[in-house]
Amino acid sequence: MENKANGTRSSQHNSSTSSSAKDRVQRVDPYGFERSEDFDYESYEELMSEYLVVLTRRSIKWSKLLQGGSKLEKSLKVKRYVRKGVPNEHRTLIWMVASGAQEQLEKNPGYYHKLLESEHDAKLVDTIRTDLHRTFPDNVQFRKTSDPCLQKTLFNVLVAYGHHNKAVGYCQEKEASI
Repeated sequence: MENKANGTRSSQHNSSTSSSAKDRVQRVDPYGFERSEDFDYESYEELMSEYLVVLTRRSIKWSKLLQGGSKLEKSLKVKRYVRKGVPNEHRTLIWMVASGAQEQLEKNPGYYHKLLESEHDAKLVDTIRTDLHRTFPDNVQFRKTSDPCLQKTLFNVLVAYGHHNKAVGYCQEKEASI
């Protein structure tokens, strides 16, 4: 059984099985990044076997808080829950509400699509296209061979934002020198 929350292939195993932690833990993490060659699979698996209890308890609390379909109100309880972490299955809803994006979406239905359908600034589009392949090069979901490839989705978001906030436009990634 595959467990997307923690990147393990099986939530049940025992140390006497013949397979190694490297065989049980996915090579790619839940966010699409490949684990490095020196990744410590055994330590990760040990940590996650203990942490799953915490994640499960947290998920149950969030589910109880959200049941009934009532609107999520900002409160000290919600703030405490957010600080402890939002389970994957609730992240979209929670971050849309907490960031104010849900309210903006409801106030401006279709705005994103209008930005995409409007005439584009050629310089903005060219700058984004030039930089796109360098964005998340280690993430399998942004590779052209990926199905689905998230490059087009990212391109759309960057173009829409560039038109929405013309003062910022698109800030091309610069390699940081340390």
